Amino acid sequence: MKLTDFTTLTFDCYGTLIDWEKGILGELRPWLARHGRELADDVVLEAFGAEETRCEAATPARLYPDILADVIRNLAQRWNVPASDAEAGAFGASVGNWPAFADSAPALQYLKRYFNLVILSNVDRDSFARSNAKLQVAFDQVFTAQDIGFYKPDRRNFEHLLRELAAVGIDKTQILHTAQSLFHDVAPARALGLKTMWVNRRKEQGGWGATPATSVRPDAEVASMADLVARHQADLRGEGG
Repeated sequence: MKLTDFTTLTFDCYGTLIDWEKGILGELRPWLARHGRELADDVVLEAFGAEETRCEAATPARLYPDILADVIRNLAQRWNVPASDAEAGAFGASVGNWPAFADSAPALQYLKRYFNLVILSNVDRDSFARSNAKLQVAFDQVFTAQDIGFYKPDRRNFEHLLRELAAVGIDKTQILHTAQSLFHDVAPARALGLKTMWVNRRKEQGGWGATPATSVRPDAEVASMADLVARHQADLRGEGG
């Protein structure tokens, strides 16, 4: 599979372009410390992933800041620590503070020269707008859970994406869905016949982190956005496979 076979890259944002694990830990570690709890990073991230998935499936109409507030309340019950309304609200509002990976903005600026760039994200429009400022690129289209009314991995997110892109003349054979989460993105995208690129941000450390485990496999894999750019450059030189 060559990147030059496609005209459009559709991206997950959080975990792929924005370092959501660093952002999540940056919020949850101080909260736990205030209440005298110290847990390993992967324990925190895996618990977050399980609670987030449960909340998104149970209340898909809730905006993502409200989902995050529910998540921290559920984690508080799980770990028997308090979570005030102020703490829950602060966690819900924290998405815009989560940092971008260092390679995201330059990679997107490069890829914009060759592809339509589209976001399909499990957040609300306001949260994404704050993150987009860190990515320093104008996406051609942005679709959020707020727009669609469901959270990935619900296939309706990808059905919405395909309908909207078809309306502007982009067939699904032209689309490469590019994401870190096999669970939220690669599995439903592949189920609908999309080609997928796994940006395996945890390649060096292993484990699943904040995304639930799954056995699905992508069509191709890179370790970072910088690696995606290098792969595209190799394809342009005729060196790709």
